Amino acid sequence: MSLESLTEEAKKAVMAFDAKKSVEVANKAIAEKVDLVKLIENGFTKGMTEVGVLFEAKKLFLPHIMAAAQAMNAALNVLTPELEKTGAKISEGLGKFVICSIEGDIHSIGKDIVAIMLKVAGFTMFNIGRDVPLDDIVKACKDNNAKYVGTSALMTSTMVNQKTLEEKLKAAGIRNKLITNVGGAPVTQEWANSIGADVYSENASDAVAKMTKIAG
Repeated sequence: MSLESLTEEAKKAVMAFDAKKSVEVANKAIAEKVDLVKLIENGFTKGMTEVGVLFEAKKLFLPHIMAAAQAMNAALNVLTPELEKTGAKISEGLGKFVICSIEGDIHSIGKDIVAIMLKVAGFTMFNIGRDVPLDDIVKACKDNNAKYVGTSALMTSTMVNQKTLEEKLKAAGIRNKLITNVGGAPVTQEWANSIGADVYSENASDAVAKMTKIAG
């Protein structure tokens, strides 16, 4: 099957909350040796985004979001080892990278995809979860001697915590030792500029391209 066909199947599987179908698509993609990154971003992730739009419009509800996430995660469990195998041959040691969903934000799928892709690219990843208190993010950066920290905010109400994190990193005396990366649906380059973040990432591919260039 072509990448386009598999991508469409991946999107439909997530929107149908069909974990079995998602795994089937993932296995087909591996067998066909298609671009797994594009499959994830243009298939599974887009399906999840569409579910999110329907949820916001009150056409779907929280159990639907959870079922869609389960379908997507079932596929990622199959695809991640393949991505990591490829990544092991590409590069290693680009630096320690702490990543999480910002305090107040329970969304994690997009952030998890970025973490996988950065790991594949050669970063040492510390994915510390979702709804992570700002002080815990600062502590994780210190404890792991991180060179990079990335935060995802999927709601405008939690974006402000990305700004507060910049301030807390300065207060802790480690801001000048870090490259900060911000992302998430409502986040923009303008927002990143306004809060003093170093990098804005639109999606996983954008994050990898920008961060590997910096690590270069």
